[in-house]
Amino acid sequence: MLRVDSRKVEPGDTFLALTGPYTDGHDYVLDAIDKGAACVIVNHGEYPVKTIVTEDTRTYLSNYLKELNLEKIKKIKLIGIVGTTGKTVTGDLTCQLLNNLNMKTALIGTNGFYLEGETYKTSSSTPDIYELYELINKAIDAKCENIIIEISSKAIKQRHIEGLKFDIAIFTNFIAHQKKDKDEYLNTKVELFKMIKKGGYAIINKKDPYYEYFALPQNNNIFYGTLDSDYSLRKIKANYNYTEFYLGKNIIKMPLIGPYNMFNYAAAYITAKLMYYEDEEIISATLSMHPIDGRFEAIKYKDSLIIIDYAYDLNDINNVIKEARKIAQGKIITLIGCGGERREEKRPLIGKLVCENSDFVVFTSDNPRHESEEAIINDMTKDLEKDNYIKVIDRKEAIKKGINMLENKDILLILGKGHEEYQIVGSDAFPFKDRDEVMKIIK
Repeated sequence: MLRVDSRKVEPGDTFLALTGPYTDGHDYVLDAIDKGAACVIVNHGEYPVKTIVTEDTRTYLSNYLKELNLEKIKKIKLIGIVGTTGKTVTGDLTCQLLNNLNMKTALIGTNGFYLEGETYKTSSSTPDIYELYELINKAIDAKCENIIIEISSKAIKQRHIEGLKFDIAIFTNFIAHQKKDKDEYLNTKVELFKMIKKGGYAIINKKDPYYEYFALPQNNNIFYGTLDSDYSLRKIKANYNYTEFYLGKNIIKMPLIGPYNMFNYAAAYITAKLMYYEDEEIISATLSMHPIDGRFEAIKYKDSLIIIDYAYDLNDINNVIKEARKIAQGKIITLIGCGGERREEKRPLIGKLVCENSDFVVFTSDNPRHESEEAIINDMTKDLEKDNYIKVIDRKEAIKKGINMLENKDILLILGKGHEEYQIVGSDAFPFKDRDEVMKIIK
């Protein structure tokens, strides 16, 4: 068997030395031979077993996997999603909708590998090509008709999806965080749309100012979002229970809150249409959808609302508060912290943002690692002009405090950890999930 991890080598296996951004497989060739590798595939070097020297081991691997799985992979449709934000939610909604329509679908993304009602951990949101093929094959063996892959720019640059061909590619949006890297970042995302099969489809958010970059002439381009697109979007009503809107000529009642979810849902709807489902079938299947773990995840509490979201950087935090403000019928209370040993210069900016845009703020801990929790919170609050906040270092107590403050249809935003199931203190990861803590308090 071909192996790329020397730790998994068994007698008689072939070991292929991959070069990545942080490790070089050539450093482990001798370990693989010691474990019984009968053959090694390398870029350079001489070894005491059969040795295949190739110019690029990654290209060798992608070609090998493609050839090995050529017939099998024809049994499944590949759907790729790129964008600065919205990939996880769009992937989840698309997966939910297709499964609700009885079209068995798997998902690979930030939250792991979803298959047949179970979610399994993966090495990253877009695993490397060897692991990707393993997951794709598991989906095929489980009789899935589709597999959705959330694709990061980092994964494209590191060639994790090299050699794959997609039936459908979805573009959510593009936000350039650093102007100097904008063109490279943009062009990297566009690479997915060069990997669409002949006759395949590109689903593109036309409201994004960069949409034209993704509308390559060789693809069947479908646009959504603006009034002049193939699928226009217009909000009708948004409240604490659902979002109602026009998608083209159809009225959609989606049991998810947050008006921005209209855009994520639109891509899912169009995907279902491309699978030849009728509007009525899709609209009916939509009613059974549920919030995504840690992504604007809403929990009703009395006449108020608790929203859990993964937002931890400036842009995402700002967007979540804006979305909450669109449906708010009372005050907005924001609970937030900053991770230790990460982005220290952003802490006062985050503190200022949440205090200026929330009615009240609870500053607390969020994966402090080896830093002092109190020092991190002090960094967040040191330049504040407003005093609409308190500091509660213990996150469990902070959540309890935030919930107890709710009244008169208020919204409590619990930001930063989302779907995470741990709190990192020092070098240890302790079990902790925001949603679990909320449910213990309100049950």
